[in-house]
Amino acid sequence: MKQKNVTHLLATDLDGTLVGEKELTSALFEYYGERTYEVELVYVTGRHHDSTMELIKAENLPMPSILISDVGTEMYDFDDPELHERWKKTLEEQWWPEEISRIAAQCSGLTPQSIPSTHRLSYFAEDAGAFEEVKQKLEENGVPHKLIFSSGRDVDILPPNAGKGEALSFLLREKGWEKANVLIAGDSGNDRDMITMGYPAVVVGNCQDELKKLPEHPLIFRAENHCAGGIREAWEHFFEKETVESNG
Repeated sequence: MKQKNVTHLLATDLDGTLVGEKELTSALFEYYGERTYEVELVYVTGRHHDSTMELIKAENLPMPSILISDVGTEMYDFDDPELHERWKKTLEEQWWPEEISRIAAQCSGLTPQSIPSTHRLSYFAEDAGAFEEVKQKLEENGVPHKLIFSSGRDVDILPPNAGKGEALSFLLREKGWEKANVLIAGDSGNDRDMITMGYPAVVVGNCQDELKKLPEHPLIFRAENHCAGGIREAWEHFFEKETVESNG
C-alpha cells in the first residue's frame, strides 16, 4: 500500500489532554483548519477501543487516521487493518500474562481492573507502596515487563516492548513518517515514554504530578494552558514561531 505523505502530525492522549475543556478542543481544530497544511491525527490513549470510540462520538471529535489504545498495546489503522496484527506479533515474544497475574495476586493493595485487552494487565493501587511491591516482585522473578504508574492509582503491566512511546515509534517507522513535524501531547505518567521520544512534545498545564517531575528539555514544552489549549500553545511554539527539526 502506498503510504500517505504526511508533513504535520499530532499524536495526542485524550482524557485530560485533547479532551477536558470542550471550547478549547473546538478552538484547536478550528485553528488546524486554518493552516495551509493538513494535520494528521493519531490518538494515543489508555482507553480500550470501544471506550475510545464512545468518547470520540460523545465529544464530537474528528476520527483519527490511527488509534493507539490500551496504553500502546493495541493499534488500529482504519485504512490498513493488517497494521494491528503486525504490532500484536511484536508484543507476543516476551509476554507472560499468567505469571504476571500470579505475582500481582500476592501483592496487597492491588485490585484488578476489568480491561478487555490481550496484552495488558491493569490494577488499581491503594497507594505508591502497592506499586513498589509489584515492581520488586516482578524484578525478583525475572519476568519481562513494562510497568507504568499513572494518575496516582493506575498500574498497567505490559509486554516490555509495549507502551505509548514504543507503539508510536513503531507506527512512525511503518508509515515512513519519522521526518514529519510531529507534536506529542500528554498529561499523565502513561504518556511519559512518548513525550520523551525525542520529538517536540507538550505537557499540558493541567498535567499530573508525575509529569511535572520530568527533566527540562528543549523539545518538551510545558504549557500554561490546560488540555487542548496547551496543545495549541505548543504547536505555535514549535511550528509557527520557529523551525524545529523534529527528532533531533
